[in-house]
Amino acid sequence: MGVGKSTIGRLLAAQLHMPFFDSDREIEFATGADIPWIFDVEGEPGFRLREARMIDTLTQRQGIILATGGGAILDPQSRQHLHDRGTVVYLRASVAQQLERTGKDKNRPLLQTANPLAKIKELFKIREPLYRETAHLIIDTSRRSPRSVSSDITRQLHNLWNHSAAPQENSPAAESDKL
Repeated sequence: MGVGKSTIGRLLAAQLHMPFFDSDREIEFATGADIPWIFDVEGEPGFRLREARMIDTLTQRQGIILATGGGAILDPQSRQHLHDRGTVVYLRASVAQQLERTGKDKNRPLLQTANPLAKIKELFKIREPLYRETAHLIIDTSRRSPRSVSSDITRQLHNLWNHSAAPQENSPAAESDKL
């Protein structure tokens, strides 16, 4: 949440000459409704069902860049589809960075609470292990420009696709002293 998936995904798609899809936008296109409205009418379980179906559909396509909502990782079937049908890059950001990027965003139904920081911490605690389990690469996006992150991912994907399938982790801090 708030790590730049859509922005970085578009840049990455341009660099790799692949079409870009955002599962949330595809759900909105298919339903004619925005995500907050779907949450209001169907609740989170209804939205998650739509999300899982969309991820199943999109991951059957080859040669695309797909950005998913942060909660997509909660569904075991979606995790399996993402991991088995593509190369998953976990874009990681600190809780503080996520709050800075999303704190006032009214299009994030889960953050419409009296204490968005507590909610982000709760979501991070639940989702972080699932992201790590599913990812082929882990990339830290904190305090980095989207273009820098996208270039880093492109380089690491080329290395991964040409050499090894072992998970790799890379962060700016580690470089100076894995999407």
